[in-house]
Amino acid sequence: MQAIGQLSGGIAHDFNNLLTVILGNLEIVRKRVTDDPKITRLIDNATQGALRGVSLTQRMLAFARRQELKSVPVEIPALVQGISGLLRSSLGPSVKIETRFAADLEPVFADINQLELAILNLATNARDAMPDGGVIVISARLEEVVEQNKSALYAGRYVCLSVSDTGEGMDEETLGSAMDPFFTTKGVGKGTGLGLSMVHGFIEQLGGRFMLKSQKGHGTTAQLWLPVALSGSVVQPAAEQKEVQAVSGLCVLVVDDDSLVLTSTSLLLEDLGHRVFSAVSGDKALELFESEPSIDLVITDMAMPRMNGAQLAHSIRTMRPEVPIILATGYAERLEGFAANLPRLSKPFTQLNLVEIIASAMK
Repeated sequence: MQAIGQLSGGIAHDFNNLLTVILGNLEIVRKRVTDDPKITRLIDNATQGALRGVSLTQRMLAFARRQELKSVPVEIPALVQGISGLLRSSLGPSVKIETRFAADLEPVFADINQLELAILNLATNARDAMPDGGVIVISARLEEVVEQNKSALYAGRYVCLSVSDTGEGMDEETLGSAMDPFFTTKGVGKGTGLGLSMVHGFIEQLGGRFMLKSQKGHGTTAQLWLPVALSGSVVQPAAEQKEVQAVSGLCVLVVDDDSLVLTSTSLLLEDLGHRVFSAVSGDKALELFESEPSIDLVITDMAMPRMNGAQLAHSIRTMRPEVPIILATGYAERLEGFAANLPRLSKPFTQLNLVEIIASAMK
């Protein structure tokens, strides 16, 4: 499983580079072609296909535990309440939803969007196990692990979030394979088989545990063991976001060892009104940076041979500490020192993503 996870992460990283190129070029072409509805429809269709590819690579990265997570303290009851309408519309009228939350629940530390997606994933799986309808129970309770147990949970406090159904359940053989990547009991074309493995990878990346309990004829219970957040650190509702004021006219140094990504990113930036210098390696980037004092901003890929993005950023910071640096990455990477605090641009990215992160970096 670990080897498959590493392979999946590597493939997803390479595909994210390809999708960055495809989406970037489609976006520029879409802006250039406005008077032919047939062509714009073809471009939009191609874009939607590429976005499906983005969704698939995100699932692969989740399984490989290498997706970018934005973890914050989360109240489980409030989160479930927030997606209750989506749950009802997704599950249909034949499925009844019940919620049971203990009074002493504490907030957990998790990525809100990914946790919502995990719950929706488990709920739709439960629905599919009940073709004639039934009941799905979403519950949560506080648990304390005193010492590391056979489930590999470290000592500490956890919230056990469960999604249970009254479906047909699974036999031992099916249960043993349920979390394997690309395993599915659904028909051809009805699922990628990455759903449960994605949930498993996401929870493990958080430092929790995903468990499945099932018996043929007695339904299935999926348990998400989530680490409790620090006391008193409940996330507050996000303030209404103001419209981003685009920054233009900058001199930007773009660095990427993939020539296709380099060209695509440069074109997107030039289309936004920036002057662009490009380099295919950290060494060449440093040469350009030293010879061009007009450079206002650096956007560099993280995963590069010989000199990676963090090492390049450190050298640039030593020479000119006032120049903002953005790290572009195809998957979550553990960084140390000042590089850990640099803004991250997740691949694949759009022109709007560039506008937003540049505006933030230049404040």
